[in-house]
Amino acid sequence: MAGKLYLCATPIGNLGDMTARVLETLQSVDVIAAEDTRNSIKLLNHFDIKVPMTSYHEYNKVEKAEELIRQMEAGRNIALITDAGTPAISDPGEVLVRKCQESGIDVTSLPGPAACITALTLSGLSTRRFCFEGFLPSDKKEKKEVLEDLIDESRTMIVYEAPHHLVRTLQDLYQTLGNRKLTICRELTKKFETVLPTTFEEALEKYEKEDPRGEYVLVIQGKSLSDRKQETINSWQEMSIEQHMEYYENDPAQAMEHKEAMKQVAKDRGISKREVYQYLLKNS
Repeated sequence: MAGKLYLCATPIGNLGDMTARVLETLQSVDVIAAEDTRNSIKLLNHFDIKVPMTSYHEYNKVEKAEELIRQMEAGRNIALITDAGTPAISDPGEVLVRKCQESGIDVTSLPGPAACITALTLSGLSTRRFCFEGFLPSDKKEKKEVLEDLIDESRTMIVYEAPHHLVRTLQDLYQTLGNRKLTICRELTKKFETVLPTTFEEALEKYEKEDPRGEYVLVIQGKSLSDRKQETINSWQEMSIEQHMEYYENDPAQAMEHKEAMKQVAKDRGISKREVYQYLLKNS
């Protein structure tokens, strides 16, 4: 009978956040796969867990996943832990989960701490709809593409960042998104936890003067629907009403009748159909 993979969430700072279920599982599995065994041994020692560990990280995630799957196919149960928080979120664990599914290995997740959700709930920003970006790419071209994708994002955005990259990331986000509201969360659940509701301009003024310390989660306000609507109206107003009418009447993809085009132009520009008619009559 094949073994099973257990995704075990571990504390992001406060050891009191370790769940009883995760402790029981870590005590009972055959192997614990850890992102950094040197870091995780401190956690296991604290809870007097003696189960053997093996490393599973970004640089061995493909070949090591195959090895772990072979062990589970042979009947061994394996727990996966990351340095902090929930495995497979912005983490190589996603590769192991996918390969387990492809191999027919059962996977279960033991809920627990996650920095992204903790920060979101503390942010004071909208929690109804959100998107998680994790760490922005280090490659400049890829980062630019990701940032451009966020320009019109209306959901609350969550970004992780290390202290030595914080100012650069704030600058990139500010240049791309404008002076949005954001909440900067630092050292979550730890002794020096801080939650700072701010704006990009205020945050840059602060962190360009003082050295950032600790791990950061940036929770960023999405673009409001009214802002998106106004930008659309502004883009239409950059062309004349005649050009706007031509777009709907002469473009093969639109091919509208004259009255239908007038109605759509009025809607696009936030004016009445009568105003469009009077303008065209005056300028014909």
